[in-house]
Amino acid sequence: MTIAITPSDTSAEEREAVPAAISEPEFWVPSAPEPEASAPEVPEAEVQDEKPEPEPEPEPEPVSPDAHDPVVVRDAQDFGIYARTGGWAFALKVARSVRPGGQPAEGTARTKVSAKAFAALAGCSPDRVMRYYKAWDMAADDGLVPQFEVLVPGEDVELPDADVWLSYYTSRNSASSVRGQAITAAAEAEGIRPTKALEVAENPTALRAAILADPGTAEAARGALLDRMKEDPALQTEMARAIARTDDLKKAVASEAKAADRIGYVRQIVENGQIKTPAGQTVAAPAELRAEAERHLSLIDELDDSEEAGEWAGEAYDTVKGLVARAVEEDPALRVQERRTRFYNSLQKATKVFEELTLDEVMEEDIYEADMLQRLEALQEAIGSCISALRKATTTP
Repeated sequence: MTIAITPSDTSAEEREAVPAAISEPEFWVPSAPEPEASAPEVPEAEVQDEKPEPEPEPEPEPVSPDAHDPVVVRDAQDFGIYARTGGWAFALKVARSVRPGGQPAEGTARTKVSAKAFAALAGCSPDRVMRYYKAWDMAADDGLVPQFEVLVPGEDVELPDADVWLSYYTSRNSASSVRGQAITAAAEAEGIRPTKALEVAENPTALRAAILADPGTAEAARGALLDRMKEDPALQTEMARAIARTDDLKKAVASEAKAADRIGYVRQIVENGQIKTPAGQTVAAPAELRAEAERHLSLIDELDDSEEAGEWAGEAYDTVKGLVARAVEEDPALRVQERRTRFYNSLQKATKVFEELTLDEVMEEDIYEADMLQRLEALQEAIGSCISALRKATTTP
């Protein structure tokens, strides 16, 4: 048989002694064939393929800390602790060593230092230290970590997972302000980490760049502004003023308002079953007209938010308005009432305009011109003709 020796498992002296210890041939040859009955049956596949099975890869040997630089070992161990626990590893150092000012120095707290002193030793700000302190305090209230009072400097305790850390820690001072608290509450309502929302709020330039460059971000910002304007009259006024001062936006708003009015006209017919005639009368809508209005409205409601509704609104409005005019003409009684209403409306407008003429100013100021008198004389003649026609109509059987 063949003897395989792994060099890494033997010494040099053992490797030299191996050839001398092997005196038998490389392959064993039997002196005489054994009877077939006693020979075990070997499957044909095994006879054809006698390749040795691959040896499993050796498992990595444990690394002894004594074989490496202690500084490297300490860094690796600190990295492992942070990889498993995240900021909890540093929060523990604060929790077991810091006693904020005003707390009594009794018992184990005598050896603890203030947040200011701890920050000076760490080379950072007291605010940063207190953010870790507050994160531990909130987690202790939830029962995830021990309270400060039971911790002593240098003590190690079991820490939560790293993923939980961001639920308690905020890296920004703005989180403690009224504005920060509002942003935090809104972020939690949206199901995101408050730190992300606070970061965006503290960097408006980055938010502006993202809105300008990314349509998705711009769409999210648009939706947020619309939601905010519902409860913020001042923002409504600012947005309206900004739109009014921009010609392109002003035209776009006017176009959308026109489309909305036309859609509202069609929707009112569908929902209320009534039509408003050109003269301003409100009457019941014929079944054919109402069905046509409902068909156009369903097409508009099926449009995506990205599709323009102006053209569809115009087509629906023109179609329905034409049907309204036809319905008025086909109903004799409604046609007469429509013309009577239209005449009254014109008469009221003319009367109001004439009543607003201030003749006193004509007398006091030198504003008289001959053309004015000619126009009034023509108006008087038209009024006289109108009166004669009405009188003739009332006396005709």
